[in-house]
Amino acid sequence: MQFQILLGAALSATTIFAAPTWPQVKVDAAMTDGIETVSEYFNMLARKVEAGKLMTAPPVCDVSKAQMPLAPSPMEGPAAGLVLKHVAVGRGTQNYTCDTTDETAVPVAAGAVATLFNANCVASAYPDLLHLLPKLSLRFDLPFTTAAASDEDEGAAQRMGPADLAISGTHYFTDATTPFFNLDTPRAELGEAGCAKEEATPAPADAPTGQGGEPAVAWLRLSTREGATGGLREVYRVETAGGSPPESCQGMPAAFEVQYAAEYWFYEGVPES
Repeated sequence: MQFQILLGAALSATTIFAAPTWPQVKVDAAMTDGIETVSEYFNMLARKVEAGKLMTAPPVCDVSKAQMPLAPSPMEGPAAGLVLKHVAVGRGTQNYTCDTTDETAVPVAAGAVATLFNANCVASAYPDLLHLLPKLSLRFDLPFTTAAASDEDEGAAQRMGPADLAISGTHYFTDATTPFFNLDTPRAELGEAGCAKEEATPAPADAPTGQGGEPAVAWLRLSTREGATGGLREVYRVETAGGSPPESCQGMPAAFEVQYAAEYWFYEGVPES
């Protein structure tokens, strides 16, 4: 039962919807420590399953029990009156541009594109397992398919291997400064929102690096802009892995992508005055 909760109950499979082309991660680009990361994940999973056998009742998938990790340096938490609505693992690319006429130029951020995977139950029952998922996801291909939905398979077979989390939304930018999250899918309409960055803090020094050794991007606190639906008010990007650009544009093309992963925590409600 516990194993199914870890690899099944958290899932809410959906069909992918119209948005930018989602990055296809190359399995042969995985980092050399991929086997070690997979072993760490499945060893931890096995311990959870064994411990679960001694429990009088299985863990409950209750997102209200999940606790967002503390930022490595002070960052304001959710406003009073807000409650946690959804936890997702985002997997995609941070995008950048370069002035190819100036090798001393610094790469400029040009948005991001990511698929969001439902991690509610893992977050509520096994947070240490959750926090390993961004690192793990950077070391594996994401097997997207467009299989027709059926009553038996809960929808399209689009999962984040090997944790088997199902898609719960998408993330992209609508302009240079507006990160956008769409959590409305055929199976669950949780809302959508354009956001504004309110606060950033560097990732911890020991945060997982990317496939090319790139440092982890910053942790963020975002507020939703007018027009947000589903009661969404704040979004946090935490437990980041990879995604940072090189220090200069030397040898870089005019536009490039850096693969990353992160946890996204979505809060809803009306802040107390």
